[in-house]
Amino acid sequence: MFEIVITENQGGQRLDRFLKKYFDQAPLSLIYKMIRKDVKVNGKRSSQDAIVEAGDRIAVYLPEAEAARLQKPKKRVRARRQFAIAYEDENILIAEKPFGLLTHGDKTEKKNHLANQVVDYLIEKGAYDPRTDRTFTPSPVGRLDRNTTGLVMFGKNGPALQELNRLIQDKDAVGKVYLTITAGRMTEPLHLQDRMEKNEKKNMISVLPQESGEGKLMETLAWPLQTARYRDRWYTLVKVEIRTGRTHQIRAHLARAGYPVIGDTKYGDPSVNRRMQQDFGLNTHLLHAWQLEFRHPEGVLKGLSGKTVQAALPEQMARIKESIFGQN
Repeated sequence: MFEIVITENQGGQRLDRFLKKYFDQAPLSLIYKMIRKDVKVNGKRSSQDAIVEAGDRIAVYLPEAEAARLQKPKKRVRARRQFAIAYEDENILIAEKPFGLLTHGDKTEKKNHLANQVVDYLIEKGAYDPRTDRTFTPSPVGRLDRNTTGLVMFGKNGPALQELNRLIQDKDAVGKVYLTITAGRMTEPLHLQDRMEKNEKKNMISVLPQESGEGKLMETLAWPLQTARYRDRWYTLVKVEIRTGRTHQIRAHLARAGYPVIGDTKYGDPSVNRRMQQDFGLNTHLLHAWQLEFRHPEGVLKGLSGKTVQAALPEQMARIKESIFGQN
């Protein structure tokens, strides 16, 4: 027999789900068998849907060799740090993701992505120990495209990650504000409400009228901050808040409204993109996750209420902004 003591990060989940994470190589059928025959919680048999809390003691009646066979070894993945830290406390870290870095790994990059870099940083400073918290890993909430820069939130512990996930589901709880430069002269704020369908093969979305009743709803707010003529065309510096988090939402929504993001090869204006490439070497969309406004956080994040976190403009965006709109 050996004992597992539930940590703060591991509490608040069903017994069967905890054990499936802890014994990640075991099939569910074995997990349920273990609960019936080989597991006690605080000295008593328990049901699979019982909620385990911090401080609970789980006795597992298995030989250590068998238990080890059912666990995939957790290895520390060292990743070269490329992100800056916009904000950090004992519960969350808000990273500034640079251009070209994936938020999560994919089939082309399994090691050096933002999620691994943040976890490695937290291990290095002693804020996270994967040996103690086998079933929890500090994780990002939401993601940015590889070539979108700016703020990404990470929960450093279980309660914080749960609250961050709640916040992004509540349109009014946290404001997600972006900066971009569009072609066209936007003179009035926009409130865009439509539906979208994704073409998985092309990795693009189509914007559909809201009344069509098809696809997923998406809602985007946009405010023009500055307009200027540059080489005989109008451009607008735009602040954007997304009220839903759909794939390519800002880029597709603004393009549909007549204000394509500069450099955007999927939804943008090819003639504008050629000019931006020639003048500034811009080869992809210019979009920056600029600001997070914590409006109604609860639980361990309640102290962040009213706080705003900003990410500095990346060098290329700052240079293009100054060239088009001046130094204001």
